[in-house]
Amino acid sequence: MSTAYAGERASRAGRRDAEETKAAIVKAARYLLARHAHGDITLKAIAERAGVSPPLVLKYFGNKDALFSSVMNFEADVETFLDAPLEDLGAHMVRHVLTAQAERGVDPILRIVFAPLHGAQGEILRENFRAQVSGRLADRLPGEDAGLRAELAVAMLLGLGAMYGIARGPHVRAADVEEVVKRYAPAVQDTLGPTP
Repeated sequence: MSTAYAGERASRAGRRDAEETKAAIVKAARYLLARHAHGDITLKAIAERAGVSPPLVLKYFGNKDALFSSVMNFEADVETFLDAPLEDLGAHMVRHVLTAQAERGVDPILRIVFAPLHGAQGEILRENFRAQVSGRLADRLPGEDAGLRAELAVAMLLGLGAMYGIARGPHVRAADVEEVVKRYAPAVQDTLGPTP
């Protein structure tokens, strides 16, 4: 193996490790943010949860506020959450909420329910949610009342996410994802309104 190729492989592996480390830090911060007030969360607690050192958190994010700015942003999640044709969007979003929690232990939108825990930071979370989730959905919907329909559909999805991830409803959790999609998605799709 040439030295150049070995260096290239090491560089790619280092990037992959850095990306995995950053993802672990964000996941840890999201976990803690969903359970504790923003002011009570320390960099040390985030680092311990992520399995890294506190200086590594600082290396990747600079400070706690920069990290939480990233955590309170829905942009990365909303891309896949809304990634379906309008006529299939209800089923897609229901499926996405359930599989994200079942397979990865995260919900693309549910962290908004913890906004009251975070004081001024909670308002940032609310503003991001309104613009990046319900606002983006409303932009996709035709008609004058698109904003209302988007907020009602998102409310239905938050309820499903809360029942699955917070209340841990045994029947919802035991049900096959496609069975829940079959029962729940038509109501979400109907709320979105007729497709053009």
